[in-house]
Amino acid sequence: MQTPVLVASQRPKLPGIGASSWLIQPRAEPLAGTLSQSPLVTALTMTGARLPSVGFIGLGQLGAPMAANLLARGYPLTVHNRNRMAEEPLAAAGAARAASPAEVAANVAILCLCVSDGAAAEAVLFGDQGAAASLRPGALVIDFSTVEPAQAQAFHRRLQAAGIGCLDAPVTGGTEGAKAGTLSVLVGGDPECVERARPLLEAVGTTLTHFGPIGSGQQVKAVNQILVAGCYAAVAEAMALGQRLGLPMEAVVTSLRPGAAGSWALDNRSQGMLEGRFPLGFKLALHRKDLAIALGTAAALDLQLPICEQVAAMEDRLIEAGYGEEDLSALARWFTP
Repeated sequence: MQTPVLVASQRPKLPGIGASSWLIQPRAEPLAGTLSQSPLVTALTMTGARLPSVGFIGLGQLGAPMAANLLARGYPLTVHNRNRMAEEPLAAAGAARAASPAEVAANVAILCLCVSDGAAAEAVLFGDQGAAASLRPGALVIDFSTVEPAQAQAFHRRLQAAGIGCLDAPVTGGTEGAKAGTLSVLVGGDPECVERARPLLEAVGTTLTHFGPIGSGQQVKAVNQILVAGCYAAVAEAMALGQRLGLPMEAVVTSLRPGAAGSWALDNRSQGMLEGRFPLGFKLALHRKDLAIALGTAAALDLQLPICEQVAAMEDRLIEAGYGEEDLSALARWFTP
């Protein structure tokens, strides 16, 4: 059966997100990959009905701009972050603040998470002052975090027992896609929950794909992170060789982009690698965490991933050297004397 791909198109002009702040600001041009409102959003607007109240927990490099895009769409939004200062720009733009995950969850219909790992997601949902105890039956949890597929399934079972819906919906597209609202959202869960969440998902991404039951979104994210590992490492290695040869690297990159070697990493990270600067899009340490998920998933199937294993070893060395908080493109540091 063909996997349903929900592609949102013709996005209206929305407030943009400034590079130095998550405050909602006027934008001179429409966002890349324009997107029309979903039928449900359009119907709600025509009838004057309110959009569902949303809570958002986890306002990091991805979560903050995703939450800002929900606020720009008109969703009543309550936010919480472990570092409370991260809430301030969104609060200045109209979001409510909550002191704990439980407080966020008490009065929302949809709760979104975008936290660093499975342990953080479990603590937010089920720990002290966790959200799950405050969510009302019929609420929906959308977890944008990257966690192990088995963890996503375990969260679902616990929430389902309390009458709460759940989707695993990890994203890809980096901070650039989060700011522009052009992420690809990889969804696992019940079809009814997917349709209910679709208008919200369309506010953060332009490609929404439902892969199957809960956990399947995380499985696809593992596949994605293997591809990212190979692409970034290959670009870093190629740039290192070109520089050692003394080639005119700007011309080299320009000439290679249209061919078989072209990639997002080559387009968006090669120049920084050549200049020794690594503007943060996705932390190297977080990618290493994701590779651990991919390697564990493959090991359970008796599948060896030699390229993934090599990149993981490179990342381990770079993390030990203190570069874990830098962008993944800091893989280029491996090749510097």
